[in-house]
Amino acid sequence: MWSEPTFDMRKYLLPLLSAALVLVPLMLSHSCANTTESPSGGAKDTIPPYIVDIRPYPGATDFPREKAKIIFKFNEYVSIKNQKSIYLSPPQSKQPKSRISGKSLVVSFEEALEPNTTYTLNLGDAIADNNENNIFPGFTYVFSTGSQIDSMFMTGMVQDCNTLLPAKGATVMLYKDHRDSAVLLTRPYAAAKTDDWGFFVLPFIQDTLYRLYAVMDADGNNIYDPDQDRIAFLDSLIRPKWAVADTVPELLKYDMKDTLGCEERRVEHTLSLFREKPSKQFIKNKERTGLRSAYVSFQAPNAWIDSLWFAGFRADEVISQFNPTMDSLELWLNSRAAVPDTMHLFVNYRKTDSTGVMKPELEHLKLPIDPKLKRTYSRTQRRNLKHEDTLCRFKLEAKPERIEQYGFELEFEQPVISADFDSLRFRYLNPKQKEFKGKVTVVRDSLNLRRYTIRPDVQFQQGFEYFLKVPHRAFRDVNGYYSDSTEVKVSLPSDDRLSVLNVIVSGVDGKYIVDLLDEKLKDILRSYTVESDRTLAFPYLKEGRYCLRITSDLNRNGIIDTGSMLDHRQPEQVKFVMFKSGKFLEVPPSAEIDQEISIPKLFGNE
Repeated sequence: MWSEPTFDMRKYLLPLLSAALVLVPLMLSHSCANTTESPSGGAKDTIPPYIVDIRPYPGATDFPREKAKIIFKFNEYVSIKNQKSIYLSPPQSKQPKSRISGKSLVVSFEEALEPNTTYTLNLGDAIADNNENNIFPGFTYVFSTGSQIDSMFMTGMVQDCNTLLPAKGATVMLYKDHRDSAVLLTRPYAAAKTDDWGFFVLPFIQDTLYRLYAVMDADGNNIYDPDQDRIAFLDSLIRPKWAVADTVPELLKYDMKDTLGCEERRVEHTLSLFREKPSKQFIKNKERTGLRSAYVSFQAPNAWIDSLWFAGFRADEVISQFNPTMDSLELWLNSRAAVPDTMHLFVNYRKTDSTGVMKPELEHLKLPIDPKLKRTYSRTQRRNLKHEDTLCRFKLEAKPERIEQYGFELEFEQPVISADFDSLRFRYLNPKQKEFKGKVTVVRDSLNLRRYTIRPDVQFQQGFEYFLKVPHRAFRDVNGYYSDSTEVKVSLPSDDRLSVLNVIVSGVDGKYIVDLLDEKLKDILRSYTVESDRTLAFPYLKEGRYCLRITSDLNRNGIIDTGSMLDHRQPEQVKFVMFKSGKFLEVPPSAEIDQEISIPKLFGNE
């Protein structure tokens, strides 16, 4: 029979109990922003359910290892909304079994518990009331199959290595087994899930040395699978330094909308999730994307193709383009010959065999046309095509705030097989409307054969108007369609309320990519690549909040290289510049701001 906790142990459990037993009124008033409703129909129930009793009491020791159960009694009838949110640490091969009995949640275990082990059972957002679907804010229950409860804890945050955005739902795992292979072969000593902020806490653990990992666990087996999971790890062994106490805010449950409370939690360790280079190479997917286009994707990057061809077409009639990581290949047929309903693609490439060795392999891929697409290209439909359906389509744009750096930006829907760039006409008008003509330089994007940058050979000036005209039939694409004429006009921004940010970068010892992003961290407003100390100008900024992201590209390959868990190699680093006001720089109107950035200091190399 289990033992009820002593008085001292209950003191340690207060941070957990306050979420559901002791401070229920305070919790409910904190989590309900507004419970006022119109009198029609009566007040809506916005109060989530709460626990009124638990058996056995939290902190129980000598807990039965087999055929035991835990009963959580609520103040009202509830239901299980998210079974996976009921999470046991250390995890077992089988998830705990949960069911509703009256107003109670009953949790039992499908296999025997380990001896002399402290367990935590986290209810997460699994429970809601029956009437209004109000979600129970969560509760962490602790018990031990031994004579005592472990009393240390550690915290941290998990983020995406590329965006630095928080990784919700990652499984954070502690191992007392220090072998690199442990995360590949065994379940962890302790584990927890990250919340909306990427924050995690591993409570009630032993005071010893651990390895710490985080895995975006696709199949939920609590074991790292390199071919489908993303992983993060710390380079060195760690030891918990904080003890559980009744004044520890990190052990409380928080409303994820409580920004201030969530951000004040102490973050002891930060882990960056990345996807390792898969160990096996093979063709993962293929698809017919158009009458004369298709794509092939590979399991691993840097696919090695010796040759490829379409049956019935010459090799020189195939246009191909890899993505930057060389694990996805776009294909187009540059031929006026009739295309069959099913194209036959042959790919001779290096494939991983059953022994793990890369060997030449010839694969035959059948690419049938989508029935809807087939109807579009039928003879009947072709007779009904409109003029715009038979055009070489492209997008030509020039953004006022980017024109000085990026020029005119041109991108085609399909690769062009004929391009008369000499026919482009560039002209500009001064403030007195006097017209001048100029020349342009055309550069094709090194990573996208359908994209071009067109830069006029003039110095842009305030008050001038600039025009680029594409004449009729200047381009022809792989479908045999010619382009229509168009003209784009642009002027430099003239609003005197716009501001400029000058970024002085120093200590540059390699290649770095500097991006200016908006407050939502979605749009890159302007980007520079730097390989030496210099000043970067970010002009024409509206009043608002901005952030600077700097990515290391020390091997100068233009992409963020991934890490390797077994080689103890972290992915190339991404950092956000921290300003006095925090992550975001407040830009006032009509201002010129100078911001110094030391690369060694930012990346922790000094």
